[in-house]
Amino acid sequence: MKYNLRNIMLKAWELFRKLEISFAEALHRAWVSAKAAPVNAERIEAAKAAAGITEETKTWSGWREAGYEVIHGSKALFGCDLIYGSKGDGAIYKARFFGASQVQPIAA
Repeated sequence: MKYNLRNIMLKAWELFRKLEISFAEALHRAWVSAKAAPVNAERIEAAKAAAGITEETKTWSGWREAGYEVIHGSKALFGCDLIYGSKGDGAIYKARFFGASQVQPIAA
């Protein structure tokens, strides 16, 4: 598998500046994140298919970054276990996904 080294270095510098850790540790965490990305994408697609969801889905924070908010009281359509690489230990966390029908633009 080929990795985008530019993106890995950008992520390492971002972590280095944000977390005030050594650059070696930041680079390690960036590599763990890069290696976890295809595994996470596969897990998300499998969970989405198992739940029978066809609409666009994102996590709560993913929708927030896209300029939307999840409507209060909405239940997640599906969830799956993902690898969290930014802490450097490859820990597993449970992610919950909401559909496009469950969000609204953030009010200004």
